[in-house]
Formats: sequence, structure tokens, C-alpha cells
Amino acid sequence: MNKKLFTLLCSIAPMLTFAQEKGLDQQIDEAFGSATGWFVNFIFYQIDFGGGVKVFWVLFPLIIGALYFTIYFKFINIRGFFTSINIVRGKYDDIDHHESMHGAGDLTDGDHIETIAIEDHEGEVTHFQALTAALSATVGLGNIAGVAIAVSIGGPGATFWMIVAGFLGMASKFVECTLGVKYRDIEEDGTVYGGPMYYLTKGLKTKGLEGFGKVLAALFAIFVIGGSFGGGNMFQVNQAFQIVQSITGGTESFLYGKGWLFGLIMAVFVGIVIIGGIKKIAKVTDKIVPFMVAIYVAASLFVIFANYNMIGDAFAQIFNGAFSPEGIAGGAIGVLVQGFRRAAFSNEAGIGSSSIAHSAVKTKYAASEGMVALLEPFVDTVVVCTMTALVLIITGSLTGAGPSSDAEAILLTSSAFGSVISWFPYVLTIAVVLFAFSTMISWSYYGFQGWAYLFGRSKKMEYTYKVIFCIFVIIGAAASLGSVIGFSDAMIFAMMVPNMIGIVILAPKVKAELEKYMSAIKAKK
Repeated sequence: MNKKLFTLLCSIAPMLTFAQEKGLDQQIDEAFGSATGWFVNFIFYQIDFGGGVKVFWVLFPLIIGALYFTIYFKFINIRGFFTSINIVRGKYDDIDHHESMHGAGDLTDGDHIETIAIEDHEGEVTHFQALTAALSATVGLGNIAGVAIAVSIGGPGATFWMIVAGFLGMASKFVECTLGVKYRDIEEDGTVYGGPMYYLTKGLKTKGLEGFGKVLAALFAIFVIGGSFGGGNMFQVNQAFQIVQSITGGTESFLYGKGWLFGLIMAVFVGIVIIGGIKKIAKVTDKIVPFMVAIYVAASLFVIFANYNMIGDAFAQIFNGAFSPEGIAGGAIGVLVQGFRRAAFSNEAGIGSSSIAHSAVKTKYAASEGMVALLEPFVDTVVVCTMTALVLIITGSLTGAGPSSDAEAILLTSSAFGSVISWFPYVLTIAVVLFAFSTMISWSYYGFQGWAYLFGRSKKMEYTYKVIFCIFVIIGAAASLGSVIGFSDAMIFAMMVPNMIGIVILAPKVKAELEKYMSAIKAKK
């Protein structure tokens, strides 16, 4: 990272300490909350079904859309599962290698006539790197904190509905990430620009909805920028700091009141990575994500099998609770808490964000990356979230009122592991920091793509965004800006609106891409 950026970050840190002492952050937060409260309340409006069952309205387009895609693509989330694994393993690399596409395919369906001539460029990252880059933005605090809150509210039955939501989300992820690759832009130097902004404009243009597509794309770009600063940045670093401070002694910790210092350190590391773009981000995430997920799952399995005599009872609680009135209410709330209010619906299926990372993949078949992407909700929700829930249920940690915040929820999960593996809370703290770090660097890429769409692709615009992002890292760790983060979370879920409209309309394009890729696989056999 260049010296100017480092100097700027250092100069901001003392100002944040002063702001904390004077309560300036609280004043800003209150004023911001008053100005934006209407938007947050609208996005997170809950429909009251009576009997204490309240469901966020945004659940319906996400789940109904996912169910529609599951049926429309004939359960691609199940029948395409092993094909997806083989793609990541490299089994079909020989048919998916990039070659000249001059004159190939139908150039009249919006498949970027202006870029197809230079698609000899392979893209920027491999299938595996694209998957880990997207996973790094989803696997994190929501899997640890969100599950604890969800299961404490809805009981063990909430786990069942998380798994169902994860399976359904695989179909949505397949659709949006296929479109992300199909309609991406590739610069002369091979730099990829992709995501909902591009398939909303190019794709809807082929449907005679060019103006509508541009409006939806602009809205999405605004929402993804806001989401990247808050939920994808400030919230992550703030929660990571809270956990580190707690594990090192709480009010007696050497870090107590020094959020700015923690934020500055994180900002430096984030800056070093994001300056290098998606290739640098992917090189980091393809090491951090598999390593941390493997450690977390291994520790979960150790706790589960150390109490093997309770496994049957745990699953009985999950299935019995899922179909009781309390379980159904709790399951819905569990899915919502896990995804809507912290880790962006955990796997972000239907939100559209992951398609930005997947767009950078090296491939000539758009559906190949869509197939890879459907593994993301499986790993994030079906595997990692289920592991967390089983640990909490088996260790009997869900007693009392349950956690009231994400920080408390992470500590609850930490103590559940600690009851079987005494030293694991320290490992989990490191995992939380690394999960937060990987989420931040991936969301910086998402936000930058929206920024570049709105303000241009110049180096000046690129570094302007990245400097602002690093500044928000420090602010997030040092300040109490709940309303700002709440507004940002609302913007993340607002991304769903333009995205879901677009991907439903463009589903036939995805079906054509899938048929083309599956035909290539059959020809190989």
C-alpha cells in the first residue's frame, strides 16, 4: 500500500479517539438515524401473522424466487450438485479453456458484442478462486452469531428451515452468477467488470427494456456501494474488535477503548490486499477461506462426536421442532436473523452480490460458473450453519434468554466449543477476525464494481473508493454508529429488489446457457 494512504489512515485515527471522547459519533448516529429511519423501516418492515409470528417482507421475494428457480431449472440445486464439484475439481477444464470466440455464438442476444472480440483474455481468476472469493463474503459472523440467535429464538427447529433455505438459495445463486458471466465487460487489459449492473442493462436491453434496466442497474450500484461501507465493512470490523477485546480481558483488556488502533491495523492489511484488485483478493481468499472453514468444521465435528450419544437426540429436536408452531415461527425468524440482519442472508442468494465475484472467472461457458456458484449456499448454510447449530444443541448452550447481540452470540458459540475444547475460544477469535477480514476485502470489490459503474473506471476513481473504504474500516472499529450500519444493512437487502426483478425476467437466457454447457459435457463423454 502506498505511503500516502498509510499517512492518511494514521492521521484519521487520533481524530476518531477525540470524537469518541466527545460523543460525536453518537450525535452523528442519532442525526443519521433520524434522516434514514424511514428507509430502514421500509426494508425491514415485518408482516404480523399473529401469534407472535412476524416475518420481514423481503423474505417472500427471496424464498418464492428461489422456489421458482428450483422448479424452473428442474432442481438444478440437487441434480447438478456432483457436476458442480467436478467443475471445481477441474474435470471439465479441457472443454472450458478459453480460446478465440470471434464469430462464435449468437452475437445479437446482448452477449457483449463490444467485448467478445477481446475475450481471448481468460478472465482473472479460476473457478475455485471465484468460489472462495464469494464464500469469503458470506461465510463469517452470520454463521457463528446468526445461528446462535436464530436457534435461541426459534429452538432447534430453526436449523431445519435454514437448511431448506440453503438448498433453495442454491438455485438463485446459479441463475445470478450465470448471468454475471454472460453479460460481463472485459477491458482490453483483461480486467473484468461484472455483476447485476451489467446483466440488468445488457440483458434487459435484449428484452426491449433498456431504460428500465438502466434504472435498476443504477439503483443496485448505489445499494451495493452503501452496503460495502456498512455491513460489508464497519459491522465486520466492529464485531471483530468486540470479540478480541472480550477474549483479552474485556474492560481490563489492553485494547479497551482503542478501537481506532485495531481498525488502523485492519485497514492497513485490507488496503494492502484490495489495492491489488480481484486477483490479489482471490489469492488471499483461496487460502484463508478453505483453511478457516476446515478448522471450524473439524472442531464442530470433534465436539459433535465427543458427544456422539446425543447426536440422535439433537436431530430429533431439529426435526420435531421444525414442524411445531414454535419451530415454524422460529425457523422463519432464524433464517431472517441469520441472513437479513447481519451476514446478508448468510449466503446472499438472490441479493446479487456474489455474481460480481463470480463474473471474474476464467471461462467461456457462463453456466459453468453458475454451477460452481450453487455450491456456495451449500457450504455456507447447509454445512457451516448446521455445524454451528448442532454444537449449540448438543452442548446444551441454549439456556436462558439467549444472546441479545451478535457479540454475545459469538461468545455463546465460543463457550459452547470451549466446554469440549478448552483452548478453542482463542482459535475461534482468530477465525472471527479472519472471517471479518475476508468478508471486508470481498465486499470492497463488490462496492468498487458499483462505484466504477457509476463514476467510471479510471485509476483516480478506483483509488478514491479504496481510500474511503479503508477510512471506514477505522471508523467502524472506533465509533458507535448503529444507525449507519443499520442503514447499510437495509441497502444490502434493497439490492434484492432490482436483482430479483432482473433474474426472473432473464431466466430463459440462463436455461439456454445451461443447455449449451451440458451439451459440451455430454460431447466430451
